[in-house]
Amino acid sequence: MENIQLNEVTRTGAEVLVDSLQKQAVELIFGYPGGAVLPLYDQLYDAAIPNILARHEQGAVHAAEGYAKATGKAGVVLVTSGPGATNVVTGIADAMSDSVPLVVITGQVATAGIGKDAFQEADILGITLPITKHNYQVRHVDDLPRVIAEAFHIATTGRKGPVVIDLPKDVTLQRTAAVIELPIERKSYQPTVFPSILQIEKLMNCLKQAKRPVVLAGAGVCAANAAEELRLFVETHRLPIVTTLLGLGLVPTDHPLFLGMGGMHGTYAANMALSEADLIINIGSRFDDRLATAGSQFGQQAIIAHIDIDPAEIGKVVQTTIPIVADAKAALTQLLRYPAEELDCKEWLNRCQKRKKEHPYRYDREETKEIKPQKLIEEVGRLTKGEAVIVTDVGQHQMWVAQYYPFRFPKQLITSGGLGTMGYGIPAGIGAKFACPEKKIVVFVGDGGFQMTNQEFALLNDYGLDVKFILMNNRSLGMVRQWQETFHNERRSASVFAKQPNFGQLAEAYGINSVRIETPDQLINDLADALLEPGARLIEVLISPTEHVLPMIPPGKANHEMIGV
Repeated sequence: MENIQLNEVTRTGAEVLVDSLQKQAVELIFGYPGGAVLPLYDQLYDAAIPNILARHEQGAVHAAEGYAKATGKAGVVLVTSGPGATNVVTGIADAMSDSVPLVVITGQVATAGIGKDAFQEADILGITLPITKHNYQVRHVDDLPRVIAEAFHIATTGRKGPVVIDLPKDVTLQRTAAVIELPIERKSYQPTVFPSILQIEKLMNCLKQAKRPVVLAGAGVCAANAAEELRLFVETHRLPIVTTLLGLGLVPTDHPLFLGMGGMHGTYAANMALSEADLIINIGSRFDDRLATAGSQFGQQAIIAHIDIDPAEIGKVVQTTIPIVADAKAALTQLLRYPAEELDCKEWLNRCQKRKKEHPYRYDREETKEIKPQKLIEEVGRLTKGEAVIVTDVGQHQMWVAQYYPFRFPKQLITSGGLGTMGYGIPAGIGAKFACPEKKIVVFVGDGGFQMTNQEFALLNDYGLDVKFILMNNRSLGMVRQWQETFHNERRSASVFAKQPNFGQLAEAYGINSVRIETPDQLINDLADALLEPGARLIEVLISPTEHVLPMIPPGKANHEMIGV
């Protein structure tokens, strides 16, 4: 390629890799060594880039996701071949689903052994082909500088996502004089960033005529760093706004135009607005099935305008009238060029705001015997003043956090949205703390997910990380149990734990102090101390074992067919 140059000094593949990571301004690597990557780790020994030694490769990749979601930069993972590589597959799939930029470097057996069932060989290219934005296997060291530069470019531009570089051991030992000049460009990869002005004009003309418009905002707005433009757009035109789970924080939860999260466990006001709107302006959301719970029935009364940087998402789930392929920030910048006009939708906005006031999330606030999970999250929100970066695992607690924490800024909620990966929360919270050392990090995790990746607690004292972990213990796989109780005649098959470990002793085995909160009175008295004390803490809270996440849209039902409102 035209930007490859030859240097008089040759370098090993391992040296090329480390030099390239430094050129990409990589701050740290989440990894786990093994035989196939020993030359790389030997080179890292003298490098300025620290390797964060996870205790399991799945922990490493989820930590890299947490780092990437918090910063918008590519998280970097380095693991060995075979089981090291296959152990990161879940995290790669998770990153692909949530459009998280990762560069995952997997060791591989020497090129002569590939395809011969060598020790610790796995076809990681074949395994990850459907769950990566792109993947490479480097067979010659001369290709390595270009591949690394391309990998970072692809992972962090357009619709962001994971890229895998499979690196045979002998390639890391070969020498090359090849270097690559940045920035890298690949002719076959040219994402569309700027919108069609004709489509923008068409959208604004529809907005002028709309009686019941609503804006739907998702993670694409976060990825584009366009929260300010989004807020200006909805405020300029006085438009009600709904967000997806991954869009929470784009506007503060107490903003007068914000109707709440839409979808399966969203607010009544948000879902009714999506059901009754005559114009839905979707910016950076892919209409996934947790939002558009019955795709064929979604927004039947509405003109659908869909702004997305990935053209494959437009029209995939919901028939789109005004498709706009663009980066969210670029599109919103163009939309803001149009002056504010008096829209004929005051009655619609009043209706939406009345529903928001009359149908908030509800729970029994008079309960005195058991700790209500909603109350716990409200207390955390009050004590942290809505300013903490919130990380969750997956399950009931994830949805309660989405409903009850007072989010205020973008990239504030770090969670597994599309894949719904249990075990995500603890390592992702650790990655988020590396990304934002100055911010308070609070991780909510269930008793199921805690038992999947709690070995990553070892990193807390290794690196002096002040992260607060709130273990919401309802002695069951809560969301599974809820569905069994609601849709399977209360047959709780394999969803209730007969016995549990002593979670406090598990934490203390890693040198982490813990507290166990069992009653509502204790919640008020002990939660503040545990949250505000310096240092990592495990805060185990026994919550009601029978509480359901409500409201809820039953499977196959449309957004307006909510139960438990």
